[in-house]
Amino acid sequence: MNILALLQCIQPELSKTDLRRSARIVQAMLSMSGRVTMLGLSRWAGKGGSYRTVQRFFDTVISWPKVFNFFVRHLYRPGGEYILVGDESVVTKSGKETHGLDYFFSGLLNKVVKGISIFSLSLVSVEERRSYPLRVEQVIRSEAEKAAAKERKQKGAKKDKATPKKKPGRPKGSRNRDKTQVELTPELKRIQEMVKKQLKMLRDWLIIRYLVLDGHFGNNNALQMALQCDLQLISKLRYDAALSFVYDGEQKRTGPRKKYGQKINYRNIPNQYLVEKSTTDGIETRIYQAQMLHHEFAQSLNVVIITKTNLKTGAFANVNLFSGDLELSYEKIIDFYSLRFQIEFNFRDAKQYWGLEDFMNIKEIPLTNAINLSLFMVNLSQVLLRQFRQTHPDGSILDLKAYFRAAKYFEETIKMLPQKPEPILLEQIFGQVATLGCIHAVNVQSSPP
Repeated sequence: MNILALLQCIQPELSKTDLRRSARIVQAMLSMSGRVTMLGLSRWAGKGGSYRTVQRFFDTVISWPKVFNFFVRHLYRPGGEYILVGDESVVTKSGKETHGLDYFFSGLLNKVVKGISIFSLSLVSVEERRSYPLRVEQVIRSEAEKAAAKERKQKGAKKDKATPKKKPGRPKGSRNRDKTQVELTPELKRIQEMVKKQLKMLRDWLIIRYLVLDGHFGNNNALQMALQCDLQLISKLRYDAALSFVYDGEQKRTGPRKKYGQKINYRNIPNQYLVEKSTTDGIETRIYQAQMLHHEFAQSLNVVIITKTNLKTGAFANVNLFSGDLELSYEKIIDFYSLRFQIEFNFRDAKQYWGLEDFMNIKEIPLTNAINLSLFMVNLSQVLLRQFRQTHPDGSILDLKAYFRAAKYFEETIKMLPQKPEPILLEQIFGQVATLGCIHAVNVQSSPP
């Protein structure tokens, strides 16, 4: 597991000095215990990895989207099916000086917290069922966005109940509007720019058809944003979305043609749209698929509705997934949306193992490097795990880190011996040391990395 050799594919994006520094830092991240900070990295990097060296690396401007092309060399499988997935993650931070520090809603904590927010685009392999980060950017809200959000909050809190209700029906003199011509929010503009840049980098070796986003983007604006990028959106609608079936009755001879049919009743969906039914442990699951209309969307939607009913208590729940691709099967819509969750494992690993929650950087360039490095390590660790599992079939990231930590202790210990033992004895000693701290312990008879 020669780290420097593994990183040679990104040499065009880094100078020789930065490449050597990155190899030292990666080796330290794999070996170290405790928080992943610049000071912690310098303590584990050994010769050539002083604190000043680590500091210089984090102060270097790096083109991380090109560095993430490491995926193409080591993880991409030609001929495989991939989908593009995006999601946002919030990292809590205290203090006042961190670049981009703001208040964001954390889905994990289910409340607004002080910290920074990042948005990541990943390629998810349908065959491997695994996500690989390709582009990561910090979310920086402008003053106009903050003011607009504050105004919306105040309007919601001070809504006057005495305000007279508007007359029902359409206002006189109003005109039809083209729902395909939408004004994208600053959030959607940021995501669209990221998607377009990433697709430009992928177009020479991979064609992407689908963009999968969570329920926050289950709206017409997000759908139009995806279509402008030549992608089909797969997302989730509200559980009580006001959907209507396509009208298939007789049309009037004169006047506008009727297109909206009967509104959906989620507890009583016609059986003609039922595509799958099963019962497990007293829970009846039904899956429906239909081409449906929504008054807020510009075009028809391919909607998949999953309902679950407790046959004993009568409790009912439903999930509404949709895609702009009217030909996509219900199995793929469900499968692709469920694969979206793989990006959450990227954030989990980056926070748990690679320092996404630990960095102490506050300036823009070091902060950008720390964020991208932690998610780059997610991809690099997958390459190392493939090699590691040849001798450790059940090996995990914790086992991999224990292995590298053992190699570090082994190397430092051997240096202190006046005379090196025989190679066979060295292998036995390392095999014993490498099992310390492993979850899935296996007698290792291979040499240290």
